[in-house]
Amino acid sequence: MRLKIRITGLVQGVGFRPFIYRLANELGLRGYVLNDPLGVTIEAEAEKEKLDEFLVKIDKEKPPLAKIYSLQHTFLKDAGFKDFEIRKSEETGDKKAFILPDIATCSECVNDIQNQKDRRYMYPFTNCTNCGPRFTIIRALPYDRKNTTMKAFKMCPDCEAEYNLPSDRRFHAQPDACPLCGPFVSLYDSKGDLICEKQEAVDKAVELINSGNIIAIKGIGGFHLVCDATSEQAVDRLRKRKFREEKPMAVMFPDLESAKKEAHIDLLEERALNSIERPIIILKKRPDTVLAGSVSPDNSTTGIFLPYTPLHHIILQRLKKPVIATSANMTDEPIVKDETDAFKRLSKIADHVLSHNRDIARRCDDSVVRIVAERQVPIRRSRGFSPLPVALPFRLKEPVLALGPYMNNTIAIGIDDKIFISQHIGDLDTPLSMGFYEETINDFLRLFDVEPGVVVSDMHPGYYSTKFGEKHFKDRLVKVQHHFAHILSCMAENDMPQDAEVIGFAFDGTGYGLDKTVWGGEVLIASYKGFKRAFHLGPFKLPGGEKAVKEPVRTAFSLLYETFGEKAVDIDILPVSEKKKLFFLNMIRKNINSPVATSMGRLFDGVASLIGLKHKVSYNAQAAIALEQLALRSDDNGSYPFIIEKNVIEHRPLIKKIVNDLRSGVPGEAIAKKFHNTVVDIIISVSESLRKETGLSTVALSGGVFQNAVLLEKAFSKLGEKGFTPLIHQLVPANDGGISLGQAVYGHYK
Repeated sequence: MRLKIRITGLVQGVGFRPFIYRLANELGLRGYVLNDPLGVTIEAEAEKEKLDEFLVKIDKEKPPLAKIYSLQHTFLKDAGFKDFEIRKSEETGDKKAFILPDIATCSECVNDIQNQKDRRYMYPFTNCTNCGPRFTIIRALPYDRKNTTMKAFKMCPDCEAEYNLPSDRRFHAQPDACPLCGPFVSLYDSKGDLICEKQEAVDKAVELINSGNIIAIKGIGGFHLVCDATSEQAVDRLRKRKFREEKPMAVMFPDLESAKKEAHIDLLEERALNSIERPIIILKKRPDTVLAGSVSPDNSTTGIFLPYTPLHHIILQRLKKPVIATSANMTDEPIVKDETDAFKRLSKIADHVLSHNRDIARRCDDSVVRIVAERQVPIRRSRGFSPLPVALPFRLKEPVLALGPYMNNTIAIGIDDKIFISQHIGDLDTPLSMGFYEETINDFLRLFDVEPGVVVSDMHPGYYSTKFGEKHFKDRLVKVQHHFAHILSCMAENDMPQDAEVIGFAFDGTGYGLDKTVWGGEVLIASYKGFKRAFHLGPFKLPGGEKAVKEPVRTAFSLLYETFGEKAVDIDILPVSEKKKLFFLNMIRKNINSPVATSMGRLFDGVASLIGLKHKVSYNAQAAIALEQLALRSDDNGSYPFIIEKNVIEHRPLIKKIVNDLRSGVPGEAIAKKFHNTVVDIIISVSESLRKETGLSTVALSGGVFQNAVLLEKAFSKLGEKGFTPLIHQLVPANDGGISLGQAVYGHYK
């Protein structure tokens, strides 16, 4: 008889059709396998026992990268097939097949480029069925070579032979190529004049990096700015040219062994470093590191990752030392992805450009993760993870488009029970980033061939994403409160059922509240259908509005004013003149550009300034990160007092005690640690109060403040000790990069 199987899931671009072909021939089956717009279709003929065995083995022995989300099968009358074949893909129907992210170079391909006898020796575009670019080369589905940026390269006879040989590792590897027929690299000066090509270009680039030059290198999702990470002069020059004063920069090491010499790496961190996603991992530096101090100034951690393309492997093997490999852009702009853009935007940063002639279909930054509470916590979800879907515990009524927030923007598309989240887009505050944002929305709608029935944005009227929704989707647009979306995203990725209700802590810097004030220290009783604001941080003003975000000293003074009134002017712990204090005081009293905030993120900023860490910042959350770094140096188990009156968490007792400690000469490390301990105490106290009131014991922790490892690890542990079930982010970031998931879920209920 005939067995017909329809499979949806991650089954295109992972060697699934070759696997089916080999399995069918081992069992003596006749029929075919093909990619279709929904996934894979298989028809096989044989005796019933053989077909049963075939059905069982598909799931048990599928390729390691394959994921089956659904398998429907029917037994039918045979059709008289003569043999088993891989058929040409179908191109009609709804295009809902899952697209794999880019996959790091496998060990076998690394061996190929290191083997002098192999025809791909030192070839920068070596790949096979098990590795290589996917998301960044696909122009359309199904995933066939003609629908990728490899269409421009006709395979030579040798590549074509292995592509068509079922037993070969490159059987139906769509980006398959070699030095004779595939892409090649070229080295240019900063003006765009060609210097040399192919192996000579790689050799020259290595020589230039060793000499202290900054090279823009084209990868699979965009360009990296690369320089010697052990050279203080080279790193400092890159910082000045890129206008990146202090924000840590990622470092790529040749291999795991060299990384271990410079950072403390535990088993979970090692697994993450070696994973097929190859994200940047936030790791603790060793005191005797050879890295330049300006790589991550005033920071005990460094973002480290390993080579994930053959070109990276070749360059790093030759250099035998770590390099800065940071996104090629000016600060706050999207990553550069093509040569024309590189010569235009990077000419004043990079000394040379090492490019190649394989187009990048879509830009995709590196992902960043951190191991906290023995879990992999995303900081930025992009290359290696996007556009993998988050599976929901229910099915959406109709397709949803989520427009994301303003900072760390991602967009998302919800189809059936899956939410497909875009690569990292970034802050929507420059024309280029806004263009990238619109490009990504159009790309996802086209790629997934979907017309959203509902579109969801943030409530903030000033966000570009909100305005975009009002302009283009007004008749379908619904808006969701920022912090509710945070909690929804945490609930969804933790597979909470539709009738679930949680205690949700949404701690971040800024979010538009229902009362039109700046929220950010919120405790919600939340379900998928709605929320109640149960508690919030005590309000304080931000003199200067956005200026207070860039200058935490303004927030610090406001906290002093809330605690001590006009006597705050006489408290001499801030490096601010009396005239400036009176200026702040006047703004606060007369409510001149001083919005009210209940923001935990701003509280962290203000405390960092009070301690003397950061009074001005050059990048988002810098003051809070400095406070975390200081807390990591202390074992103090003490905490500060706080008061909960009605539904307000009063911070004034906390600020008063911090001032007392500062005047008494208590070390900043102890104050920072006690502050973190106090925030954990607040979480526990409020959770216990709400458990008594509601019976709820599941606690969701979301918002950018929970990227703080000291806070998250201790809160997670303490909640567990107290009998709560803590939910934290492991699939999408706790910061605004995870908001689009929550927005997409909200679209189901509106």
